[in-house]
Order: sequence, then C-alpha cells, then structure tokens
Amino acid sequence: MTQQKKQSARPAAFKGPFSELWRYICLTFLKIMGWTVIGDWPRQHSKLVLIAAPHTVNMDGINMLAAAGYYRVKLSWMGKASLVKGPFGGIVRWLGCVPVDRSQANDLVAQMKTAFDEADSLYLAIPPEGTRALVSGWKTGFYHIAHTAGVPILPTVLDYGSKTIRLGEVYNPTGDIDMDLPKLQAVYRGARGKKPRESEAVGEA
Repeated sequence: MTQQKKQSARPAAFKGPFSELWRYICLTFLKIMGWTVIGDWPRQHSKLVLIAAPHTVNMDGINMLAAAGYYRVKLSWMGKASLVKGPFGGIVRWLGCVPVDRSQANDLVAQMKTAFDEADSLYLAIPPEGTRALVSGWKTGFYHIAHTAGVPILPTVLDYGSKTIRLGEVYNPTGDIDMDLPKLQAVYRGARGKKPRESEAVGEA
C-alpha cells in the first residue's frame, strides 16, 4: 500500500524565540484538540483579509488564533472603538483588535481601508456569516473591504468534519462580486462547523 503524502503546512518566517515558544504552545494545543493544519502560509503577502468560516461557536476564534500562532502570524479582528479605551485598551489593541465606529455603519469599509493603508502588516480575520446564529448565506462586507483596500483574500476553512484547519489559495477580488463570491464559497464545499447550520449550504450549492 502506498503511503499517503503528508500535506504541507509551512509557516511564515522565523520571528524570534518568543514567537517560536508561542508556536510550540499553539501546536501542542491543536494536537491535543485533534486538529491538523493544512496549507502553506503565503509569505509574499503582508496584508490579507481572511475568510474565517464556518463560524458557529465561540471556540472557533480560539482555534483560529492557535492556527495563527502555529503559522507565526498575528490575526486582527474588528471590534467596537470603546474596547480600546480605558486602562485595558492597549492590551485589547495588542491582542489584535482594530477599532471601528459602528455608529457609522455605511463607513465601515472606508474605516478598514484606512486601517490597511496605515499598517505595514495586517491580517484581518472576518467571519462572513457575521453571526453564530443560523443564516441563509454570507454577508459580503469582507469582500468589499478587501476590494476597496486593494488587499487579497485568503479563504481559511475550519472543518469540524475532518478536524482540519485549511488554507485556500490567495484570491484577488476583481470587483465583480457575482463572479468572485461563488469561487470563494466553493472552497468551503463539504466543510462542517461545530454546530450544523443553514449557512453551510453555500459550500454545497
């Protein structure tokens, strides 16, 4: 019987002993939880919008952060501007929070474009469902942020069915969302969240 070739999961470049210690901790956590990481980190990109899906439980965020630690990268996420205020604001920002003013909902894309423009490196993870509740499809904010900021999209698949965290191929949005979205959703075909939900059907259409 031919032994199946192990799939590659090359991380980003070495960043020092502390980063390597954190990577070991994250790898140990993933192994204990039964996860396998698949896909090479795209080292040539310093800015990306990551599709974080399927997203059905709070634990998904911890698993994604552990995978990011394995890959030697820091994930960022959008949060209310109030989170970075007060005595713990600096810690919240250090943990990856990119503050946004949600009272200006129509300006969210512009806010994130500014954040990308001002950053030397930014990997922004966005769950396309926008909620852990049952939904019938993806919200498209992640796409408009990536296209407006001129940043590629990296599909990341958290599949509880196979217990794999997989990186898809980097995708450059064309501006034609009707053409691009089905291609991105196809990466998630068959992937299962921790809790079954209607939104998983986008990968099966």
